[in-house]
Amino acid sequence: MAEKKMWGGRFAQGTAASMEAYSESVSFDWQLYAEDIRGSQAHARVLAKQGFLTEGEATTICDGLETVKAEIEAGDFTWKTEMEDVHMNIESRLTEIIGPLGGKLHTARSRNDQVALDFRLHVGTRLVAWQASLTALIDVLVARAEEHRGTMLPGCTHFQPAQPVSLAHHLLAYAQMFKRDHERVTDALKRVRVMPLGAAALAGTTHPVNPQAVADDLGYEAIFANSMDAVSDRDFVLESVFAGSLVMAHLSRICEEIIIWANPNFGYVKLPDQYATGSSIMPQKKNPDACELMRGKTGRVVGSLMSLLVLIKGLPMTYNRDMQEDKEPFFDADKTVSASLGIMADMLRQIEYVPEKMAATVKKGFLNATELADYLAAKGMPFREAHHITGAAVAHAEAKGIGLEDMDIAEFKQFSEDIEEDVFDVLDYTAAIERRTSPGGTGPDSVNVQIVRLKEWLAAV
Repeated sequence: MAEKKMWGGRFAQGTAASMEAYSESVSFDWQLYAEDIRGSQAHARVLAKQGFLTEGEATTICDGLETVKAEIEAGDFTWKTEMEDVHMNIESRLTEIIGPLGGKLHTARSRNDQVALDFRLHVGTRLVAWQASLTALIDVLVARAEEHRGTMLPGCTHFQPAQPVSLAHHLLAYAQMFKRDHERVTDALKRVRVMPLGAAALAGTTHPVNPQAVADDLGYEAIFANSMDAVSDRDFVLESVFAGSLVMAHLSRICEEIIIWANPNFGYVKLPDQYATGSSIMPQKKNPDACELMRGKTGRVVGSLMSLLVLIKGLPMTYNRDMQEDKEPFFDADKTVSASLGIMADMLRQIEYVPEKMAATVKKGFLNATELADYLAAKGMPFREAHHITGAAVAHAEAKGIGLEDMDIAEFKQFSEDIEEDVFDVLDYTAAIERRTSPGGTGPDSVNVQIVRLKEWLAAV
């Protein structure tokens, strides 16, 4: 049997060793030590303001907590599983350092609102790091887009060649995805930064606490509206991991394209050596392992989200020990999201695009067919009829093994007398891109507007 706990006054016997091992969380929640100490120091300062502690006692507690923090960061702290969690370990060591005064720190506080605060502080810190990584990735995408305003790429639907676009436009589509991710993270932070301390176990406390004062000390604006919700809410974790899941889904999409584009049958990109690996048997191989791993790790983060959703779906009010299982999914998701964003930004800085390969593919798939249909529609022909005529012209060119632009005017006249010599200007692939002047389109003016607006946004965040 293990030794008596801090809460053990009610119990005649200690916890069974098997239960001790089964229930401890310090093996992973030790990662909250900085937040636990920061929250406890704020709590001590406010206890002094409220008259529960003298200023001297509060200073002694805060200094003692700094000593504990220094021991942890120096590797001199002994984490004890019998103390169950990070909170009890730190409080126990504090009491060893400053004596019985350490026991006053828990006045007007429960582990329920304490852990809620610690985890909110931690999640908030990590979301700020995600914001910075997303900003860096968007900056890289914008920079690479600027380099490739004039690079022509086959745009696809159904993964089939559809219409020519600029590579800049394609890269900016991903910049918009990650910008939305940044906005989601920013919005989630509003609901993370809510002060739960003062809710105590679930019903509030008889002591005249001041949650707003603790919030002010820690830089939080909002405080809890309902003490039961304060200790049982884990929406902030779910929302954060959902945002992380979307980040990974977007990373996985760009990974899939890089994997395809790096295949010599496409040859649109050359992978940087630092983010590729070779084969143990085939000397010629250059495998896109970074992208494959990132694509695979997306499932890991989505799995963390599913784990959290299942965790909370049947919980009655208020705090339940099940909630101990909320930490590891977030820790794991954070590790994956943070590493993936950094690797993707570094890889995209170094990746080499091959414009001539992209341009050659554009000319293989009749990507100017829509231009012919639009040309006929502009002459007054119903678009459905223009579509039918263009389809017949494509079939004719395909049978001959040529492109639409390679047909002569006599061949075009077989399909419509409305087709004149000016059709060849319309069928030019570069012209097809340049004519897309609609807002958000692939035309140069639109792409320039997108770049300017993204740069303005980057400068503001």
